[in-house]
Amino acid sequence: MAIKRIDVGARMSEVVVHNGTIYLSGSAADSMDADITVQTQETLAYIDQMLAKAGSNKSKLLSAVIWIKSFKDFAAMNAVWDKWVDPKNPPVRACVHSAELFDDRCLVEIKVIAAE
Repeated sequence: MAIKRIDVGARMSEVVVHNGTIYLSGSAADSMDADITVQTQETLAYIDQMLAKAGSNKSKLLSAVIWIKSFKDFAAMNAVWDKWVDPKNPPVRACVHSAELFDDRCLVEIKVIAAE
């Protein structure tokens, strides 16, 4: 089976497609100084863009892992997630507290796997 890589960098690819499955790298917001609502909105918009590049969309999500800096932001993050996720096709999901993400200002990082 062929492996397709999208937005390849020196360290990693943003997306890898193999055998009908799309793997996205962990995604985060551009606006690191924004609150959890904006950071979650930007992160999910980026995921939409990457899924589209791979020929898919959020209705084909299989799995999501969410790292959140503080569970005090859990309800606000979920409010954005709930408006975004396809209610007829929600993925399996885990949300994990991570006090240290790649940037001290980062409040949320999301990684998804989807079908083509």
